[in-house]
Amino acid sequence: MSPGLLSRLAGGRSFEVPCAIDIEQSFDSLHAHAIPEGVSLRPGDRVVVHGLPASIGHGEAMRFEARATVIRAGWLERAWMEASAILELTELYHCGFEPKEAP
Repeated sequence: MSPGLLSRLAGGRSFEVPCAIDIEQSFDSLHAHAIPEGVSLRPGDRVVVHGLPASIGHGEAMRFEARATVIRAGWLERAWMEASAILELTELYHCGFEPKEAP
């Protein structure tokens, strides 16, 4: 098997991009969003953000720019992620449709 074909199947290609970071820890919201700029993410891709603060205090909100490494998933990993997502979604069909018990 050629190295090019193997890398397309296994993935692992990585590159750095700028990333917009939004972190908030307050009574109204607890979230952390990292949005890589100039790249569209696909199923199975991983993002590692560099230079994040270790913690933020209660009631604080931070917005800043950082660097992120995007690690692309290969064809097999992407196919596995899409299939497992569909299977997990079908598990939701089972809740709420059970017949009610008679009193």
